[in-house]
Amino acid sequence: QVQLVESGGGLVQAGGSLRLSCAASGRTFTSYTMGWFRQAPGKEREFVSAISWSGGSTVYADSVKGRFTISRGNAKNTQYLQMNNLKPEDTAVYFCAAGDRLRVDAGPSAYDYWGQGTQVTVSS
Repeated sequence: QVQLVESGGGLVQAGGSLRLSCAASGRTFTSYTMGWFRQAPGKEREFVSAISWSGGSTVYADSVKGRFTISRGNAKNTQYLQMNNLKPEDTAVYFCAAGDRLRVDAGPSAYDYWGQGTQVTVSS
């Protein structure tokens, strides 16, 4: 059974940092693009960042570019999102996703697997 489990969310003041982790299990993820999406209350799920299977290609939403950094572990079944200079508008539930051989700019419907999400709250 494939599972993606996020961790690292929490409450932080504006300007602070958090590091999200996503651990994937249940199959080999070496060919999988992995991504982060977020959903704020009353809003649609939106793309945050994605990283290719090799880690050589990354993409970011304009709203987080320069503040967030995505990376993968050496075993390719983990990914991380380092979030710096957090803003109140970053408050959302953050979801980890994985999709086989996806382009890094693929939309959420293309992803095969999703985690349950982790809450990030940024206070002003």
